[in-house]
Formats: sequence, structure tokens, C-alpha cells
Amino acid sequence: MKFTKTNIEKLNLPERGKRILIWDPELSGFGLRITPSGKMYIVQGRVNGKTRRISIGKHGILTLQEARKKAQKEISKMLDGKDPVVEKNREKVSSLTLRQVVGEYLQKRDLKSTSRSDLERHLARSFALWADRPVIEITRDQVAKHFTDLSAHSPAQANQAFRVLRAVLNYARGAHRVDDKPLIVENPVNVLSDTKVWNWIRPRSGRIPMEKIGTTWNKLLELRMNPANSTVGRTLYDAVSFLLLTGARWSEAAQLTWDRVNLDEGWWYLPDPKNRNPVKFPLSRVAIEILAARPRISKYVFPARSKEGHISDPRNAFHKVSKTAGVHITAHDMRRTFRAIAGECGIELWKAKLLMNHRLNQDVTIGHYTETEDLRYLAQEIDRISSWVTHQGIIAASEKVVFLEGRNRGGAVE
Repeated sequence: MKFTKTNIEKLNLPERGKRILIWDPELSGFGLRITPSGKMYIVQGRVNGKTRRISIGKHGILTLQEARKKAQKEISKMLDGKDPVVEKNREKVSSLTLRQVVGEYLQKRDLKSTSRSDLERHLARSFALWADRPVIEITRDQVAKHFTDLSAHSPAQANQAFRVLRAVLNYARGAHRVDDKPLIVENPVNVLSDTKVWNWIRPRSGRIPMEKIGTTWNKLLELRMNPANSTVGRTLYDAVSFLLLTGARWSEAAQLTWDRVNLDEGWWYLPDPKNRNPVKFPLSRVAIEILAARPRISKYVFPARSKEGHISDPRNAFHKVSKTAGVHITAHDMRRTFRAIAGECGIELWKAKLLMNHRLNQDVTIGHYTETEDLRYLAQEIDRISSWVTHQGIIAASEKVVFLEGRNRGGAVE
């Protein structure tokens, strides 16, 4: 059919499920595809032995003259060996923004909630100016300069931000290719390793001093039993005590549900912890007593009137713990304190690591031949830790105790 505006507009749309192809006798490869939804100008040709058919625009939006000009350009490109499918994919992939790649990364990667929030936070803050730019435009020089700028405010946050960016760009490099070549030839964050400019961060070592364990435990007991405390306050102090007796992470304790606790058999269970190693932990007699006294008013062991339904902000409780301990204490410091107490009790390091749910990658024998998913065989060790803590509380409560200056193992004499 000769292509004219009049002839094209006379054509009726087909029934549902059918389509009609009509080709222009004047320009080879230029055609019209008619479906129940409308009339679309198309171009068809062969590139590198493959037949390609692409849409160039709807009739009514494009005039016939405009469509013919676009068709001539596309046909010319195909005659030059340019595959329109590859070119379209290149254009699409090359325009991917950092925000889009982060969205894909979050959707396809099974990340912990903390990792997701870190990524979203850095996109909104650390990389706000880059968020809507194509990732291929992020250069090594830009990375080096921005890393220096962020490091001036917080070296640790700068490290974390660019480790997050490195992971996202590695994903983009692996997931998106053009002509079977990576979208990103080289991850620009590699410049920080190549030039050895990552910030050195002093390892954290905060914990309750050994000589303060007893007084701190007694303070927690006093706060837990104080009738003047609200239900939420009591819950917070119960949770902090749980941390000290188990070495658990704050999120693990805060999100613990009753269906993962068995007080009769003396264990608690983590189905999906940080290291992705599901594990059943023993509970000491002291921890069982604390949990047994808690009301079961929610599915959470430590509930709160929050959006999540469980406690989330322990700062007030740790402020009081810090005053008693004489040093600033955080939730993670309680894990370090647990590890120190385990050492004080003579518990082997690998057993302490298991109780804290650390991976045992360095010791092949322990890592491959030791039970790491059901730790109830370490019940004696967990009881030794809680007994040591409560014994220190008894000593600290005695009026006859004098703590000696310079003792770093919590010693006390009558």
C-alpha cells in the first residue's frame, strides 16, 4: 500500500489478538504495524546476519514525514552494521543512575535491615549529589576528592560510605553489560585501595571494667526491681541484663520472640543472625529467671509501644549503666564485656566465640568438626559466666569489700 496520510488513516484496527503488517513500497524496511491499540511505525532490517525490527513511533504522534525520516536514519545505521537492539540497550544501560542501581541492589540482594538502612542513608546523605547521575560518570578522581571531603567530618563514616558504594558499583558491573562488556570497566572506588588512603580506625575496645561488674550488676538488679520504673523501663533493664549474660547483639535481644525461647529446656534460638548461621544457644539459670518473670503480653520478649512492637532505643538504660561503670557503655560494649568475663572464667576462646555467634573460619578443625548450630552442650560454660557475674554482685554488696587500685581482673579482698 502506498503510504499516505489519507491511506493510513483509512485503515481500520483489527480485532483483539490480531495484528497487521504493511510495508512501504518506496522505502524498503519501512512499515506500519496495526494492532487493536493503534498504528505504529516500524523499521526492519538485517544486521550481522540477524533480523531486527524496531518501533520508531505511533502514527498521530509522528507525522508520516517524520516517521519516514527516522526510518531512513535507522536503516542507514543498520547498513553501517549498528544493531538497533544493542544500541538501545547501550543507551538504556548507560543512563542507569546511582539511585536506580541502588534500588536494584536492594531488591535483588538479601540484606539485613541494618545493611539496607546504611545503604539508603548513604545514598541520601553521602552521595546525594551523585544519586541521579549515571553511574558510568563516577570517576576515580571524583571518588578520591569526595572521600577526602567526607573523611574531614568522619573518617569512619567515610570508610563505610565508600565500602557501600564499592559493593553497589560491583553489582552494576556484574549485572549490566553492553556488547558482552561490563557497564563499568573498573570500579572507581578501587582508587582508595590503589593509593592506600582508606582511613585507619582504632578498633573499639570499650567494656565494663572487671572491678565494676559487680556494682553494675547490682545497679541493673536495683533498676529492674524498682517499682517506680515503668513497664518499658523494666523491660529495658531486663534486656540489658540479658545482653550481659548472653553476649547477644542488641538487635538480637530486642527482636527476640517467645516462640524462639524454651525456658523449660533452657535455650533460645536465632534463625537468621548477622552471620547467617542459625543457632540455638543455652540459657543460664540466672537468664531463665529473668525471662520467666517477664509478662507475656506480646510476641516479643522485650515489647514496647513502638512501630516495630519491640524496644528500640536503649540510650536511657545505658546512660545509667555508664554512670555506675564509670565509663561510657554501649550495647556492643556489653558483648566485649561478655567476652572478657568468659576469659576471666577460663573459658576457651573458641567456646566464647561460639556463644557470641562469631564464625570460626581460622581453625579448620573447629570450624568443620564442631557443632555450631546447637550450642546447648555449652550450658556449663554459660552458667559459669552468669555465676561469676552474680558472685561479683554479692562481693560488691558486702560492706567488708575494699577494691584495690590497679587490679585489672576485678579482684577484691576482705
